[in-house]
Amino acid sequence: MHDSRHLVVGNSSYDPFAIDVAYAMGQQEDVADLISLKQFANSEFCPRFISDEQDFTAIGDKLAGRSVVIVSTSNLALSRQSLTMRTFMMARAAKENGAAEVILVEPDLFYSAQDRGPRADLGRTSFSRTERDLKKFDGQPFTAKLYAEMLKLSGVDRVFTVHNHSHSVQSTFAEIFDGKFHNLIPYDIYVDYLRNSDIVHFDADGEGLALCAPDKGARDFVEEVCKRLGLPKVKVILLDKERSGERRVSINVHGDSQWGLSDIAGHDVVLFDDMVRTGSTVVQACQVLKAARPRKTVFALTHFYASEEGRIKMASTAIDEILTLNTIPTVLNRDIQGRLRKKMVVLKIERWLARKLCTTLGLDPRQMDESLYAIDMSSKNLRWKQKIWLSEQLKLINPR
Repeated sequence: MHDSRHLVVGNSSYDPFAIDVAYAMGQQEDVADLISLKQFANSEFCPRFISDEQDFTAIGDKLAGRSVVIVSTSNLALSRQSLTMRTFMMARAAKENGAAEVILVEPDLFYSAQDRGPRADLGRTSFSRTERDLKKFDGQPFTAKLYAEMLKLSGVDRVFTVHNHSHSVQSTFAEIFDGKFHNLIPYDIYVDYLRNSDIVHFDADGEGLALCAPDKGARDFVEEVCKRLGLPKVKVILLDKERSGERRVSINVHGDSQWGLSDIAGHDVVLFDDMVRTGSTVVQACQVLKAARPRKTVFALTHFYASEEGRIKMASTAIDEILTLNTIPTVLNRDIQGRLRKKMVVLKIERWLARKLCTTLGLDPRQMDESLYAIDMSSKNLRWKQKIWLSEQLKLINPR
């Protein structure tokens, strides 16, 4: 399955996410054996694609005909600004050594929060911008566009990301990269886990399960997940939030929602969102849902920004369990999870991402591991404890 024309590297010396993507794509060579990420004594970064020091043939053209895939994820050792500069220089190094194509894989696309500027012509929103919205960005740059332009200038030809929330970012990157921008939506991961794990319980036709969109932005995603589940009696409840300040919102059932709060009593409810930062809105939404007396409330999200404030708020009893992906790999760190580890499960998406890359790049994915993800769950999680207990009981009943 691995094609030697495609070279997968990470933009830090040891990036387990990049290594796992490379391995899933069939690359046996260690990332550290393919590129040296050295730093001069004055702290300046200088990447070098490794070649035989005694080979003086094809100098500056060792990557001819090859595609270089740069996998970029946040980590605890380097700031996003540092990682960004590394990506620029690695892309330029690849191109100046003959690479035919440079592909950036950044599951959590950097600078997406800065997706518009202080004027109406700076950013393409899906809504009419008010004076208050324009004022939010007064004095700031339209950084998402600058980032896209600098990636392009450095030599990046194609960008992959996961579940980007911003219409403005998506349209900007699609334009600058001439359509070679891929926003991968992980519907199949969530559907697979809801169907095949014990995180929620429901009947064969979906009775007992409810999916919730916390706001208009999440509505299409939740409805598509419901459609792909293919269970006729799954309920979808739409919430609406009205923001009255930086941290103040009011949560209500949206007028378009087919189901109300009274309809989800006794159900397992999964509230979906693309990301969480402070946790204020999601906790408030789950408190509204909890008042309807569901059996369980699960918060499912793609990008987990583990701020201290967010961890404290999401420890609320309004959230029974948190399901997230490892697009920001620091979420796997137990210290980062803190007390949330008791109710958190992380789905590691490297295999799924590698399969998407192979499909887009014309590689044959049939030899790949069929599973979409690996599961990371602390032994403190109640479901983990229940599995261990059941395993021990089975040993007692059927000793070998």
